[in-house]
Amino acid sequence: MATQLLGQYLTLKEFCTCTRTYRKDADYIDPYPSNPDETLPALEALCRCVVDPVIDEFGHDRFLLTYGFCSADLKRWLAKKDPATGKKHGIATPSLDQHMAHEVNRNGRYYCDRLGAACDFRILDLPSDALVDCIVAQRLPFDSLYFYGHDRPIHISYGPQHKRDIWGFTAKGTPTRRGTERWLMQIRTSKVF
Repeated sequence: MATQLLGQYLTLKEFCTCTRTYRKDADYIDPYPSNPDETLPALEALCRCVVDPVIDEFGHDRFLLTYGFCSADLKRWLAKKDPATGKKHGIATPSLDQHMAHEVNRNGRYYCDRLGAACDFRILDLPSDALVDCIVAQRLPFDSLYFYGHDRPIHISYGPQHKRDIWGFTAKGTPTRRGTERWLMQIRTSKVF
């Protein structure tokens, strides 16, 4: 299963093991989906509709995936505090960010009711605002796109809602529309797929 291609370029293993947290603590984390019948098609759709066209445009050697699929194990590990620093291993908002795709909790409910799938990535030697320019100009279908800054990866999801919603973030991490207006205007005036 790990070597399965999700699209033209990325394997399931790459998508599930790309985070720094996983690479640092791999012995403690099962990074793979526990609901593959639903999660794998969602990851494949994300790759086919968003990731593959971006890689086609910029090249696989420049594409840097920083956060792909979040398994239940990774979610639990991110919520734990590092004993050395006292800080959480990372941040996960599974009910909103779609990184858990179609995974279900102990009660049989989806972690994220929005379904779909998400990933964070950047293109080496390209400011992230130029990457968003390209995604919007290509009219790629997406659900949500989070722009964190020129030199940071973007977050993008693909799901059944196809909202094509874009958010920026303040220095304190608060979502804002400030700085995203031109992209939102482009989206409103273009055809939606």
